[in-house]
Amino acid sequence: MPPKDSSAELSRDHAVDPTTLDPRTPSIARVYDYALGGTNWLEVDREVYEHMKTVVPHQDDVGKANRRWLERVVRYVTRERGIDQVLDLGSGLPTQKNTHEVAQELDAQVEVVYVDNDPVCVARGRELLATNTRTHFLDLDLTAPATVLADPQLRQHLDFDRPLLLIQCGTLHYVDDDGEAAAIMREYIRALAPGSHVMLSHFFDPGAEHPQLHELARGAERALNHDGLGAGKWRTRAQLEPLFDGLELLAPGLVELDEWWPAGPPTRVPWPDEHLILGGLGRKP
Repeated sequence: MPPKDSSAELSRDHAVDPTTLDPRTPSIARVYDYALGGTNWLEVDREVYEHMKTVVPHQDDVGKANRRWLERVVRYVTRERGIDQVLDLGSGLPTQKNTHEVAQELDAQVEVVYVDNDPVCVARGRELLATNTRTHFLDLDLTAPATVLADPQLRQHLDFDRPLLLIQCGTLHYVDDDGEAAAIMREYIRALAPGSHVMLSHFFDPGAEHPQLHELARGAERALNHDGLGAGKWRTRAQLEPLFDGLELLAPGLVELDEWWPAGPPTRVPWPDEHLILGGLGRKP
């Protein structure tokens, strides 16, 4: 995978305005794209991710587990719960086997709206989805829920008087303040119709329950924040539970990702890194 070390090269590939890119500043979305084997990243994004892997060397497996979890939950909610509209916040790049592909596997009528404010994600996402009339990419900041929820394009594509699936998959651990993260979720949940579902995955710090993993979480947090991404927080269970306020947490609860209704028995012992992320699905009564 050849490194892309300039905004000009990336913009030439995917019609991104080079004036919106700073090749010295990493992007969460592009770092995640690099982790998943994509090509929409800059050299600075690769450096951030590789530095974090010096502390948590199996972060590739964490990213893959997060994607497998997203697939299972989206498939369950759209097929078994009958939800036909999805709002994917901080979605990153809609690449291989992403939300819309899973949601529309059997029912192309499922409406999917992606939200992200990274210029590469916006440009590339719109390019990839140009021919899909049921899938849309909006340039909005998930940390400003009032703006997102009032956006006329969002309201054009999604009916908030009916149940929908709201996704926060690996996003809120980049909001450093616990109160702010909880407030963001409260505002989104308040806007949802009864019967809506919310899926959320987040980096996890087991704290005193597992001192060795606690130290690993603290080291991963220091490594991520060291390289210019700003916030990146591994939260305890007590800090994560308020993010589901107003929801009924469905079984099996807030658990390690591969424990959430896996497709079969485990094929290996999880790496320590894989214990440091949890996911859960809640339903608004």
